Amino acid sequence: MLPISGGIFDLTQRQEEITRLESLSAAPDFWDDPAAAQELMQKLSALRESVAPWTRISSALDDLEVLVEMAEEDPSAEAELESEFKRVRSIYDELELQTMLSGPYDNAAAILDINSGAGGTEANDWASMLYRMYLRWAEKRGFKVELVDELEGDSAGIKSATLIIRGPYAYGYLKSERGVHRLVRISPFDSNKRRHTSFAGVGVSPEVPEGAEEEINPDDIRVDTYRSSGAGGQHVNKTESAIRITHLPTGIVVTCQNERSQIKNRATAMKVLQGRLAALKEKEREEELSALRGEQKRIEWGAQIRSYVFQPYTMVKDLRTGVETGNIIGVMDGDLDPFMEGFLRFNAGRPLETAS
Repeated sequence: MLPISGGIFDLTQRQEEITRLESLSAAPDFWDDPAAAQELMQKLSALRESVAPWTRISSALDDLEVLVEMAEEDPSAEAELESEFKRVRSIYDELELQTMLSGPYDNAAAILDINSGAGGTEANDWASMLYRMYLRWAEKRGFKVELVDELEGDSAGIKSATLIIRGPYAYGYLKSERGVHRLVRISPFDSNKRRHTSFAGVGVSPEVPEGAEEEINPDDIRVDTYRSSGAGGQHVNKTESAIRITHLPTGIVVTCQNERSQIKNRATAMKVLQGRLAALKEKEREEELSALRGEQKRIEWGAQIRSYVFQPYTMVKDLRTGVETGNIIGVMDGDLDPFMEGFLRFNAGRPLETAS
């Protein structure tokens, strides 16, 4: 039996559910309701993906057992045995990681908010660098990215941006990025070539699946319309298509100006608001559990989580987990998996591995 913990994973139950959904998808009238059919196919795809590593490791363990017997009789088979063991270990690590992505929204899309800190042009440029970093990470995984809102800096970079990143376990991975990111470098905007420190905040919330949203009281929100300041042509810039929704009880403000239609912008803004409220509720639940366990509250929202140093040396270090690397160019090009996996292991109480 595999010594994997971190969540309930009933393989038999999931395989039975796959069989049931496959039977439904084979019905002659299956595509008569395209929306329901698409939702079922997405669920089926997610289930198949969750079961695949277990099937692979079961088969790999059978092969490994045969190689062990061969190596006992013929020492020349030991090299092949070692190679196969490494392959099985890789599958095991992937499976173990999956058990850590068992939160209620971990398999949902992620709503990513990037905001520059104090510092004007320096901070705006740093926010745009983080924007590109997450785009590159999403591209490498084949995830889809939707721009919801963007406010450009006065002379460079961005003041803020909101993205929706869709792909398997997007929120489960990206929630590790929530917090303040610190940059140290020789400023390209300083004629004296002095070293500057810049900050940017990253917020992450889940895109709540349709049907799971909690009803928002219309009296709890204020909706304002205004003209878009971004690209989009005369229609966007000459009509009040942009939307700003303020959730009065929490003070959460959501803006959306990416769509040409005010109706579409409002729908997207409400979706983002639902996600931020879900993330807030998740945070409150974690704090309650920590209080019950008597744990010291870990400050995450708004706290500095990672440092990126370009000069006088190169290093990226996660201040929560201790995971670090000197390959800062790779990190800025989207190589974030060691930090995300390190965070998941840290939260699950597993041994951490330092990036090299």
